[in-house]
Amino acid sequence: MRASRARHRRGTIAIASLIALVAVLLPALAYGHIERASYWPDPGPDTSVKPAAGGTVPAIRKVFSALDKKKPGKTLVVCASVPSKKLRKHGSDKKLSKNKSMKALNKDIKAARKGYKIQPSQPDLKLSKKKGKKLRNFNLKLLRQCKFKSIQDAVNKAGNNDRVEIMPGLYTEPKSRAKPTNDPACNQYKITNDKNQAGAVSYAYQWHCPNDQNLIAVLGRQLTNTPVPQPPRIDRHLIPDAGKCIRCNLQIQGTGATPDAVTVDAGNTASGDGSPIGAVKDVGIRADRADGFVLDNVKVRHAREHDVYSIETDGSHFNRLIMPFAGEYGILTFVADHSLIENCDAFGTGDSGIYPGAAADLGEAAPPDQRRYGTEIRNCDSHHNLLGYSGTDGNAVWIHNNNFYDNTEGFSTDVFTAPGHPGFPQDSDLVENNNFYSNNFNAYLPPCGADQKPGPAVPGQSAESPGGNCSDVVPTEPVPVGTGLWIAGGNANIVRNNHFWDNWRRGTMLFAVPDAFVCDDPDNQVAGCNPTPGTTPANSATSYRNQFYGNKMGQAPDGTSSPNGVDFWWDQGGIIVDTTPGYTSGNCWYGNTGKDGTPGSVTGLPSPSGVAPDNLPSDCNNSPLPGGLHGQVAEELACSGGDPGCPWFTTPPKP
Repeated sequence: MRASRARHRRGTIAIASLIALVAVLLPALAYGHIERASYWPDPGPDTSVKPAAGGTVPAIRKVFSALDKKKPGKTLVVCASVPSKKLRKHGSDKKLSKNKSMKALNKDIKAARKGYKIQPSQPDLKLSKKKGKKLRNFNLKLLRQCKFKSIQDAVNKAGNNDRVEIMPGLYTEPKSRAKPTNDPACNQYKITNDKNQAGAVSYAYQWHCPNDQNLIAVLGRQLTNTPVPQPPRIDRHLIPDAGKCIRCNLQIQGTGATPDAVTVDAGNTASGDGSPIGAVKDVGIRADRADGFVLDNVKVRHAREHDVYSIETDGSHFNRLIMPFAGEYGILTFVADHSLIENCDAFGTGDSGIYPGAAADLGEAAPPDQRRYGTEIRNCDSHHNLLGYSGTDGNAVWIHNNNFYDNTEGFSTDVFTAPGHPGFPQDSDLVENNNFYSNNFNAYLPPCGADQKPGPAVPGQSAESPGGNCSDVVPTEPVPVGTGLWIAGGNANIVRNNHFWDNWRRGTMLFAVPDAFVCDDPDNQVAGCNPTPGTTPANSATSYRNQFYGNKMGQAPDGTSSPNGVDFWWDQGGIIVDTTPGYTSGNCWYGNTGKDGTPGSVTGLPSPSGVAPDNLPSDCNNSPLPGGLHGQVAEELACSGGDPGCPWFTTPPKP
């Protein structure tokens, strides 16, 4: 969290008094762009495009179909060095094989034949000799069609249904880098956002100044003369100034054997896949109002804010992506619908590796027969970040079969509403069949020097401690070191059939965020600030109807005991009023097992009365309200109040 930046993330993080403490811990970072108030796109297919754009997750078109003229759209080929027209038409394969992209491809194929990984946690994948030969021969055919050295130039020439095929190489986009950032000539396109902050970058700003913020910008819809609502509408359904599709159903795809073959770098290339970032642009690849967008088989790194960013887009598919070291997010999808992120690896980010913020409000806000998951995240690793996953006001997200490890905190869904975040209160995520483990990386330690590498966690080590470990990640938010997952003010979330182990502070945390932190700011326009039935002024509209069941706590998938500090932590209140309708939180824990594989070994916290240990109500219809004034809330108040005694930034002891 940076006081100087107000964008699509926690930004002003509701718990505003924490800024004082975090300012001491976190280094000053350069000013960035203030984002516009955003709207959920029309979830129906846009039939003006044939085939229609949006309305569903787009399928990935296989690379070998790129030159099939029977398929819709045209193919634009990008390569590391463009062969002469004579060589493209008449040159032999032998001469073309000397091209930079072909040399990079040969190296990639050789490595893939020996074995490669997209996700570090997965077994080795191997490319067969036959498939390697086929891929090489097809890339030679693509090279004969290559007319672009710049990905942005190819995107600019693309239209609806087109595809940009990127041959192996390192792409730094010199022309984009040369464009000024925060160019005064672009100021005329700035607007006021929903926090009443002037200077937000509008869609018109992106249209007229696409490389002010972005290394590569995909602008999917025509700019219109429709005025942007000022102030923004409270109801965020339907983009008010959306134009016709001009770059919808666009696919950007790397043509190598692995995502490592095509690298898009928005910063310091000398850092490889590590730090320092040395960013020159805020965003690596941006897809804005680009319904039906596909990004496949590439690596994007070193953006000041987000390596990959999709906003106001209906229908998107992100596959086989590697996203190292971004200032904030590896991948950020915002106000997305029909969005799929899969087979990815994100690491080294100052906020979170994966962030579906303000995902379409398709849970409790929708009629029961219209509820569905609008965003799906599967088969990804997110590790060595401040947060593995984060989703402020992200509703109806399905997160399954992922690995979140070696982060400061593995997973966060929250209502720390910042400008542009519609969807309060957060609700209806399904978190299942994931692994949350060893999230003990302390990103708040002093920055690593040139000859230092971050080492293993040291219990008791904090940001104020001299010497010892260091961090190569620059944190932007306050979270508790050593935590697998927290729900900070969410409702109706289901956390089931996951493994949580070796998280030294807590396996999971659940707590309410008082309405006053979100709803009572006169400058913050937030829909959904209606009290939940049964709440009182001392409580809030959040932290209700969450269920935790079927989880294996303190035990690795192979059955090895590896306990969490505490398995389940929550800010339970002190009363259960089971005779008054609505006066129950609906939060419950059942069917979970602990470090020795039995329900009895699950750990929680003592009840406020001290009578019953490990207070985890199993009856969803008879559960205490959140927010009781006892130990859990005292910790929250201490940390939110900037108390130097806040334990969050110190590595807890290994249990």
